[in-house]
Amino acid sequence: MNNNRFMENIKAYAFIFPFLLVFLMFLGYPIFYSLWLSVHEVPAYSDWYNVINDMDYVGGKHYLGLLQDKEFAWTLILTFYYGVLTIPTTIALSLFLAILLQKSFFGRTFFRSAYFLPNVLDLLVIGVIWILLYRPETGILNILFHAIGLLPEKFEFLTNPYSCLPSIAVAMVFKGAGFGMILFLTAINNIPKSTYEAAQIDGANEWHKLWYITLPLVRPIVLFMTITGTIACLTAFTEVYAMTTNSGGPPVTFFGETFKAANLSGYYLYRGFIDGFYGKAAAVSFVLLTIALVISFANMKILKKQD
Repeated sequence: MNNNRFMENIKAYAFIFPFLLVFLMFLGYPIFYSLWLSVHEVPAYSDWYNVINDMDYVGGKHYLGLLQDKEFAWTLILTFYYGVLTIPTTIALSLFLAILLQKSFFGRTFFRSAYFLPNVLDLLVIGVIWILLYRPETGILNILFHAIGLLPEKFEFLTNPYSCLPSIAVAMVFKGAGFGMILFLTAINNIPKSTYEAAQIDGANEWHKLWYITLPLVRPIVLFMTITGTIACLTAFTEVYAMTTNSGGPPVTFFGETFKAANLSGYYLYRGFIDGFYGKAAAVSFVLLTIALVISFANMKILKKQD
């Protein structure tokens, strides 16, 4: 009996060994290496082949330095603002589309595919498309908003410090809404129709069904989108890189200091590696990881209490 169980375990480990090997090589090792890197200083003049020997152990210097780094604090403020702009809006739009396209009508499949299509496109492609839409001279949004009197002629969406980040957020909301729509559609279709029928017999209208049946039963999707949205905001880089032409947005003054208007924490992390501050950038990555874990844990606790 014990031999049979032992052989079964061996077979199981043999099946998962290729995945474990890939995980340790491409995920496990980089995580531990980044942690090790975050407590070392890498000289800017270091040769690539001698980078390990040139490192100096500095302990928590990089982490303590982030507490006094005004630019890093600015990126966290911007990232929080970006999350407020994108996460609730994406969830609301996704749920609206799911409820709308859950009903049976001609062309429903086409509209579902059309709204989901942006989600499969690369972020760089999405960025280029929205740059064309935002162009001051020929962008359709500029022409439309000027025609109805909402904006002045040739408004600079992406070079204006106050509209740059909201403009990026709008693009990301429309990109992510299709994926959320599919999730909500699946959850709504799994709700027994007898539940709605019983509520209708009791005199519930469409609003009551939405508030007391649909929303409570799709709460796991809301939690999932909140957590993934938080991670996406903390690691946002490609959209900033694409839509601000790798500049981090126009300059903006905040409490007497000049910063970039779209310098999100993920883009700040990227700039750290590009500029050669490997230890500091690694420390930033673990600070962002900690923030993501805390926010995710808090969301899980809040929704669990509501359940």
